[in-house]
Amino acid sequence: MNALVTLAKHDAIAVITVDNPPVNALSPGVPEGLEAAIAGANADAAVRGIVVIGAGRTFIAGADIKELESAAWGQPAKLPALHDLLAQIENSPKPVVMALHGTTFGGGLEVAMAGHYRVAARDGVMGQPEVNLGIIPGAEGTQRLPRLVGVEKAIDMCVTGKPINAADALSCGLIDAVIDGSLLDGALAFARDAVGKSAAPVKTSSLHQKLGTPGGNAPLYGAGRALAAKVRRGAFAPVKAVEAIEAAVSLPFDAGCQRERELFAECVASDQARALIHAFFAERAVSKIPGITKDTTVRPVGKVAIIGAGTMGGGIAMACTNAGLNVLLKDGEQSSLDRGMDTIRKNYDVSVKRGRFTAEGISERMSRIHPQPDYAGFDSADLIIEAVFEDMEIKKKIFAEIDGIASVNCVLGTNTSTLNIDEIASVTKRPEAVVGLHFFSPANVMRLLEIVRGRATSNEVLATALALAKKLNKVGVVAGNCPGFIGNRMMFPYMYEAQFLIEEGATPEQADKALTDFGMAMGIFAVDDMAGIDVAWRVRKALGHFSEPDVRRPLVQDMLFEMGRYGQKTGRGWYIYGADRKATPDPEVVELIRTTAAGAGIAQRTFTAEEIIERTVYSLINEGARLIEEGFALRAADIDVVYINGYGFPARRGGPMMYADQTGLAKIAARIAEFHAEFGARWTPAPLLARLAAEGKTFRQYDADRAV
Repeated sequence: MNALVTLAKHDAIAVITVDNPPVNALSPGVPEGLEAAIAGANADAAVRGIVVIGAGRTFIAGADIKELESAAWGQPAKLPALHDLLAQIENSPKPVVMALHGTTFGGGLEVAMAGHYRVAARDGVMGQPEVNLGIIPGAEGTQRLPRLVGVEKAIDMCVTGKPINAADALSCGLIDAVIDGSLLDGALAFARDAVGKSAAPVKTSSLHQKLGTPGGNAPLYGAGRALAAKVRRGAFAPVKAVEAIEAAVSLPFDAGCQRERELFAECVASDQARALIHAFFAERAVSKIPGITKDTTVRPVGKVAIIGAGTMGGGIAMACTNAGLNVLLKDGEQSSLDRGMDTIRKNYDVSVKRGRFTAEGISERMSRIHPQPDYAGFDSADLIIEAVFEDMEIKKKIFAEIDGIASVNCVLGTNTSTLNIDEIASVTKRPEAVVGLHFFSPANVMRLLEIVRGRATSNEVLATALALAKKLNKVGVVAGNCPGFIGNRMMFPYMYEAQFLIEEGATPEQADKALTDFGMAMGIFAVDDMAGIDVAWRVRKALGHFSEPDVRRPLVQDMLFEMGRYGQKTGRGWYIYGADRKATPDPEVVELIRTTAAGAGIAQRTFTAEEIIERTVYSLINEGARLIEEGFALRAADIDVVYINGYGFPARRGGPMMYADQTGLAKIAARIAEFHAEFGARWTPAPLLARLAAEGKTFRQYDADRAV
C-alpha cells in the first residue's frame, strides 16, 4: 500500500480506497497499491470480504493518458501492466465488491470487471471509451465485458465508446446492484451478504453463458463492423475492437487476452491513435492563454440577453437555457420572434421524441427564454450577445445602442463570423468589454465557440468568455482579430481552391466525394449549399476578396448567386434538393461550369482524389501556418481543435496541422512550391511552413518549443 491506495477495516470487511485526485487515474503507484492492499486483505484472517472504492468524485476514471501519449509517440512510457493485478483480484478467495461512482471508464471499468461483484451509485456512468483515443481496451476489457453483458452490448459499447448509466448497466448485467444513499454503506451491506453465501466467488473470466457461438454471433460481428463504418467512418480502432470481442468467443480466456494485447499494440502504434490523442490534449490546452491565470477575475453570468431571434439567435438561446441560464431574446419584428420561438419549440420537441429530454424539462427550459421586441431588462443582463445579420453597419448601430443600456460589468459579445471586432467595439465607450463570440450552427449542438479577442478586449472579459464556453459545454478557442478569424480565414482559400478545381475539369460531386472519403463530415460544395451561396457571396464581397486587378477569381459561384440558386434554402445551388434536403447532382450546373470554363479559356483535365485533397487540404495547412506566424492562432493545436469541432475535419487525422505533421512538412512544402509555380500568388508558401520543413521539424514540435 502507499499514499494513493489505503486499506481500512469495517468489522470483517476490508475497504480499499483509491485516492489519486482528480480522477483516480491508474498512474504509477495505483496498480501497485491495489495489489498490496488486496494481498494484505487476503492475508488478514479477520477479513472475510473486500470492498474497493474511489475517493473524491469518481471511481477509477481510466489509465493515465499522458503515459498513453508517450507510448503512442514511441517515447518511454509507464503504462500499467494490469494483467497480474486483475488476476490477483479475480483469484481472491474472499469476495471482492467494486463500488462505483462518478465515471468508471476504460482501465477503471476493466479493474471493476475483475471483481466478483459490482455495485454503483445511481448517478454513476460506465464505459469503454478507448476508441475515442484510437485504441481498444487493453486490460482484458474486450474479454470480460462480453462475458458480463453479452456480445451485442459489448460490441456497441466498445465501437461507439458511449457510456451507459447505472440503470442500463444493471439491466444488461454489468453491475449487480444500484445503491441509493451512501455508496460505502451500500457496498458494505452487499459485501456482508456475499460473505454469507456458501459458494465460492464466481470469476468473470469463467462466465460463458452470454458468449454464444462463433456461428451464432457472425451477424453481430457484421453489424458491429457496419456500426463502426457508420459512426466512426474510416476509423481503425472500432474494427479492431470487434475483432478482439470475436477472440473472446472463439479462444480460451488467456489466449483471448493475448490477442487483445496484440490488437491494442497495433492501435497504439497507429497514426490514428497519435492523431486522436493529440486532439484530446489539444482540446484541453486551448484554455491556456497568456495573461489569463487562475487569479484572473471571471464575471458571473446568470442572465444573458440575445439580439436576433433567427437561426443563430435561437440556437444560442437554447445553448444558454440548457446550461441553466436565463435568457432575454429580442427581435424588432414580432413575426420574427414568433418564428424563432416556434423553431426553438420544434427543436425541443425532437429532443423529447429522441429521449434526450423530458417534456417537463423542456417546459422548464422554455420558461427561462423571454421573447421581447425591445431592450427591457437588458440593463440587468450579465452578458449581451448580438446575433443579427452579418452586416457591419447593422452591428455597429446595435452596439451603440446597447452601450448606453448595459450595466457597467456587462460583457458585450458579437456573434460575427468574419467582421472586425475592433471596428464594432469602436462605437462603444467600453471597447475592453467587447469580445467576439462566434457560435457555429446549430449553436445548441455544435461544440466550438470561437472567442475573438479585439485589440482592447480585457483579460477579465476574455476569461469570462472562456468560462462561458465551459458552462455551455463547448470548446472555447481564442482567436486574434483578423478577417475570418481562424476558421473562416482558412475556409475561404479551401473553398476557392475547390471552385478552381471544378472549373479545371472536376465536378462538385467528385470533389465532395474525395473530401468525404478523406473523412470530412461534408464536402465543400454541400457545405456552401447548406450555409447559403448568398451568404458566402456577401461575405466575400465584404472582405474584398479578388478585388485586385488581374487576379483569377472563381466564376461559377457568382453565376449561381445571380440565378437565385442559393443552396438548400432555395432547393437549388451546386446541387438540387428535394423536401428531404438530400443533395442530387445537377447536370445543368456541370454544363454551366464547362461552358463558363470554355469561355474563360480554362484548360480542362481529369483529377484524381489525391490531387483534389492536395489542392484543398494543403490550402488549409498553408493558411493555417500563416495564422500561427502572424499570432492570430496561438498554437497549431488550436487550429486543429477549431477544425475538428467546427468544420467537420476528421478527428482520426488530428486536424489539418497534425495531418500535415503526419504527412510530412517537407512533402507538403514541396507540393505547395509546385502549386505556387503553376498558379501564382495564391499559393505563396507560408514562411513558417517552409522554415519548419527545411529544419525537419513539425508543427507539434513548434508548439512544444514555444510552450504558449
